[in-house]
Amino acid sequence: MLVRVTSLIALAFTMSAQDVVKISPADYKIEIDNQWVRVLRVKHAGHAKIAMHEHPASVAVFLTDVHEKITGADGVVRNLDRKAGEVGYNEASKHAEENVSDQPLEAVMIELKAGVPKSPPIIIDPVKVDPEHHIVLVENGRVRAIRTILEPHLKSPMHDHPHYVVVYMTDLHTTMKMADGRVVDNPRKPGDIAWRDALTHQTVQEGDKTAVEIQVEVK
Repeated sequence: MLVRVTSLIALAFTMSAQDVVKISPADYKIEIDNQWVRVLRVKHAGHAKIAMHEHPASVAVFLTDVHEKITGADGVVRNLDRKAGEVGYNEASKHAEENVSDQPLEAVMIELKAGVPKSPPIIIDPVKVDPEHHIVLVENGRVRAIRTILEPHLKSPMHDHPHYVVVYMTDLHTTMKMADGRVVDNPRKPGDIAWRDALTHQTVQEGDKTAVEIQVEVK
């Protein structure tokens, strides 16, 4: 019995030690943590090295250009080169990282939790009713990532979203008219992050410059 308890304690310690927030708290900050997702703001200084750690299946939204060397648990090394504004999906993995650039990098990592309730189905799909301004970047059985482009004073049609994370890529000022008639003011700065429960709304772009946001919907 003592051996079993000791083994369980050791396993718990190992799992805890592989959480990147605990391994490298200066580089990974929790922005949102709820039933469906844990959202991390990632900031690495030039040439920063992050020890071996684990992530569940996740979506990364790159706020800056990224040039990293990724070393897997099997020792295989690959290069990760991304441009600001790109989005990527990764299955669960264990790896170490090194920023091979002189420049700092910043990204938002949306970790998907397992065994959670499904989002409610949507009826009015923004990708179908307004495909010009809602561009699918990633889609699989767990998530859909959309780049939403809001031209000055654009008024979107009423549409639905399941539960989702929004990453704001530019300055943005919208008002959102909800299905119940409420109007919500929504001023944002580049790099802001928000969680929204499933909703139906219409968006009005109040600004004079084109704004961009990334919406990561949880299925």
